[in-house]
Order: sequence, then structure tokens, then C-alpha cells
Amino acid sequence: MPVPQPSWRTIVWLLLLGGSLVTGQAQTAPDLAASISRGRVLFAADCVLCHQVTGRGTPGVYPPLAGSDWLAPNRRSAIEAVVAGLNRELTVLGRAYHGQMPAQILNDAQVADVLTFVYNSWSNPGGTFTAAEVAGVRSTTGFKTFEALKKASGFQPLPHAPEGFVLSEVAHLPDFATRLASDGTGHHLYVLGQAGAVWRLDLSTHQFRQILWPSNYPGLHGAEFQTLGMTLDAQKHLWITFNQRVDSRPLVTNEVGIFRTAAFDKQGDPVQPELWFRTHYPYGIGPYNHGISDIRFGPDGQLYVSSGSRTDGGEAGTAPNLGTMGEVDITATVWRFDPKSTAPRIEIVARGIRNAYSLGWDGSGHLFTVSNGPDAHAGEEMDMVTPPVAGAEPEHHGFPFQLGDTPAGKKWYPYTPVAADGMKFVMPVLNQGPAGLLDGKPTATFSPHSSPAGLLWLGDDWPAGFRNSFLMGRFGNLIGTGNGQDSGFDLLKVTPERHPDGSWTATTTTVLSPLARPIDIHPAGRGRLFILEYTRPTDFKGQLGWLPGRILELRAVSAAR
Repeated sequence: MPVPQPSWRTIVWLLLLGGSLVTGQAQTAPDLAASISRGRVLFAADCVLCHQVTGRGTPGVYPPLAGSDWLAPNRRSAIEAVVAGLNRELTVLGRAYHGQMPAQILNDAQVADVLTFVYNSWSNPGGTFTAAEVAGVRSTTGFKTFEALKKASGFQPLPHAPEGFVLSEVAHLPDFATRLASDGTGHHLYVLGQAGAVWRLDLSTHQFRQILWPSNYPGLHGAEFQTLGMTLDAQKHLWITFNQRVDSRPLVTNEVGIFRTAAFDKQGDPVQPELWFRTHYPYGIGPYNHGISDIRFGPDGQLYVSSGSRTDGGEAGTAPNLGTMGEVDITATVWRFDPKSTAPRIEIVARGIRNAYSLGWDGSGHLFTVSNGPDAHAGEEMDMVTPPVAGAEPEHHGFPFQLGDTPAGKKWYPYTPVAADGMKFVMPVLNQGPAGLLDGKPTATFSPHSSPAGLLWLGDDWPAGFRNSFLMGRFGNLIGTGNGQDSGFDLLKVTPERHPDGSWTATTTTVLSPLARPIDIHPAGRGRLFILEYTRPTDFKGQLGWLPGRILELRAVSAAR
């Protein structure tokens, strides 16, 4: 009978408990010694993979704890990093670090012990942390208590896959992520963080390697920025959209643009983002500055970008420094660019689309968008976009004058602007169900506040019953739905159909439910795709906090591995 071998974690524990790898520890009182001993075990279990057994970290990736000049003057920040995570640049021993650290699932006493161990090891300054001190700092973070953090930390069981498919978990995310990209070979994925970080996920080892940091984007230092779109071109360059609030005067501006990577690292991954396009407009009203998000290459080889609204429903707002003009010419639109241009200029191919998080083309080359609706209980829209011929005006899809298929002139808000005489609007796709309906009735297009997100066309290489349809992830509601029920948190199959009069309808069915805010869907070859879950809770009612999600794989049983 074979003798069981100790795990790597057991070996590390034994080494640390023996004390042979820890230096600089002074003589301590019994209670301090006990705290250090408990902290040593916790460090071995939760911290060594990044900060190493020796506390030296990983140069350029994870900062050293040994002999750190950051710990002593940043005691409170050290607690915050453990209980709430860390996502900002810091300098340790003269070197800048930009990686992300997730919140650790440790209670107040455990956090106190592990920090006491770190501060009394490797020639660090010493000192004692208490559970009360940790609790006081934790109460000022997003998770007010350990119980709240623990409740939000669990990943939910996978929903049942549809017949003929297998659903599996691929990897837990190191940070909140917004997009996936790849070269289509199925060997690795690029994962975009919401604040500019990009990771390479090796699909054979399920290991992440960070290839881009927020500091890598020239011209964006000094203020936070948001990255909501990413795609990979045929030459394996990444294209990434960004949004950045700039407190300029007299109006605060939303700086938006596109970066394109210009080099490759030793492993062949795209690095060195260079600014390809940039523009700006007055920052949005309240929380409605949607900015630019999705970026895709169309069948025509052109580059398409979604530009969301800066208002909820066309309101002027009351803050003079934000601009009281409602929407501007380049918001609530879809843009097109020539990717070969050295002086790119916006061409508007659609107007009146409130906030299309994703763009997608069907098998016949028709461009569809899926869009988030306003706080009013209007439906979320799927729109079919027909780019204009040269010199013609783009079609208008209604926002903010008309939402969904409601009667012309219906005012969702007292401030809903009145359309000019003669304005014509393209109606969105009418959802005939059975899924994603409003009160069980056909609607244009999905139930309110369900937040359509990722969009992927399934072609002839998919099993019958799925081919020639879109899969669409619905992120899920962020406000109440009016009926007390959750909306979204699922994956729908959407099969569009065009009618002789030019209108479109769609048949929709639920594929997976519930999911934890599925924000993107990415193909991985024949009968295989990846689903990016933004966070972990699978409903809104629970009001759980947010922690980074995971990547799932949906694969047809007949698909080759």
C-alpha cells in the first residue's frame, strides 16, 4: 500500500513552523509569540503563493514583505489590503508595483495574527495587531464585517448545462474583468480588467500571467480610468477602449479613446499599448456616464465601437460643471473607423442607441447591438443596425425620444425630449419569447434592467438547435425591477428573423440560469465557448458584496478537446 505523500502546503507549514526560513524575529512576550505562531501558519496557507516563503515576493509582480520600507508607515493600508484587497500602485524598496490583491477570507483575529507575523519577521519593524483594530478598519471598507465578506466570497454551484453540453469551471479571476479575447486556437485567453490590467490565461495549466498594468498606458497617469472593450486583430495586436474622467474647467470631461499594442514580449504576448485615437465630451449626468465600451472588427474589416449615453433619458442635469446639454453628437451612437488610418476619425453608423455593451454580426453580416435601458421600466433593446451608404445620415433608433416599441410620443420622464417633426426611428427587435419577456408578453426586446452584456453568434459549426442564433449573457439588474423579482443573471439563445416589411423578431430561450453576472462570451472553436462571470452572487435580492468572478466553459459533448 503506497504511503501518502505530504502536500506542498503541508511541507511549507512544516518549514515555517520550524522557523528556519524566518529571520529578524525578536524575543517576545507569550501572547505576542502565540500570535506570531498562529500568523505563521495562516501566512503559509494564504500568502506564500504570491509573497513566497521567504517574504521576498515576485520582482515586478508581487511586492516583497521582507525588509519592506512600506509596512511601517502604512499600517492602516496594510490592514485594508488584507480585508478589502489592493488595486493601486505602491512603491516598495524603490520599485513600483501595480498588481491586484484580492480580499483575503480571514476573520479579524486571523488578519491581526498574520500581520503580526509579517511585521515581526524578515527584519520588519515589529508591533502587534489586534482584532479590534482590524475590525475598526474593516468597518470603513466595502465589506463592513467579516461575515459580510465571507457571505459574498463563495462561488455558486454551476447551473445544469443544456442537453448535449458540459459546463465546467476554468479559473477564478484575479480581479474584476470585463472582456475576453483570443487568437481562436483555444490555447490561451486574454482577460481585460476593468482598470487596464490584462492577463494571459494558459488554458492547459489554468494559470494567469499579467502582461499589462495600468501604468503601461501612456498619457493616462495621475487619474483612474476604465477599460470596457478589447479585441485581438489578425496580427495579434490588442485593441483596448478606455474612459477617464478629467476634472477640467469649465466642464468636467470624459476622455475616451483606443489603445493598440505595438510590441510582443518574450512569450509572444502583445504589450506596449500606444494611443491610436482619443477624443472627449462633457462628463455624464449623475451615474450615467456610460462611455465607450465594445470594440469589434466587422466583416468589412472596419473597426466598430459602441459609445454609450451620458444621460439616463436625455435629461439636461443641474450641475453646470457637467454640462446641461443632454446627449452630444458622439454619445448614444455606434462608431466606425478605418483601422489602417494613421489619423483615425469617427464615422457614426447609428444613432439613438442608449448603451450597447456588445456588438455582434449574424451569419449574413447584419450588425446587432444589445443595449441597457434607463432606470424607468422600459425594456432593454436589441437593435439591428444598417450602416449608411457614403454621404447618407445614419438611422436613428429612438433614444432618448422613444424607448422600445412604446407608442410614439410616450414620455417616460417629464424631461423626455420631444422629437423634431419628421424624425423617423428604427424599431428594435421584438422578442416573442418564451424567455426574457416583460410580464409574459412580447416586448422590444428584453425585460427591464436585465442588462444585456456579452453577445456571440453561433454558426454552422454548432449543434442543431443552437446554430444560426446568438447567445447573449444578461448581467442582471442593478436596481429594483418594479415587481420585486430579479432580472437577468442568465444566458439566452436569441434567434432573430427578418420579415418582408423589414422588421425583426426573435425567439428566445434560456440556456443557463442562474449565472453570476455574465458580462462577456467568447468563442473557442467548434462547439465551445467561454463565459466571463463578473462577480459571484447569482441574484440581486441578497444584496451581497462584490468579489471577482470566474471563467466558465460551455462545450458541446461532440466538440473535440
